[in-house]
Amino acid sequence: MEENTFDPDLIHAIFKVLITEIAEREKNEATDAMDCEVGVGTSKKIRSTSANSNALKLSCELLRVFISEAVQRAATIAEAEGVSKIEATHLERILPQLLLDF
Repeated sequence: MEENTFDPDLIHAIFKVLITEIAEREKNEATDAMDCEVGVGTSKKIRSTSANSNALKLSCELLRVFISEAVQRAATIAEAEGVSKIEATHLERILPQLLLDF
């Protein structure tokens, strides 16, 4: 039985947006720091990036596992409180340890 997972095209699109934003931020920081002296070999090239299909599948699986673990942990907290619905406060409580675990 195949479990639901994220669409690799969606993850690829998210990665593209993140990379574009990072490149823009670095470009703006470089423009702001024009007064600084740059040493030899310290220039940053902006290169196009790509992800192969296996990397996207792996990223989708990692995201699926991360989210299902978050939901399970939040459900445990909600159940301990006697609540049948997971709320944002439950996710806030499990998030620090979840991020450390991953």
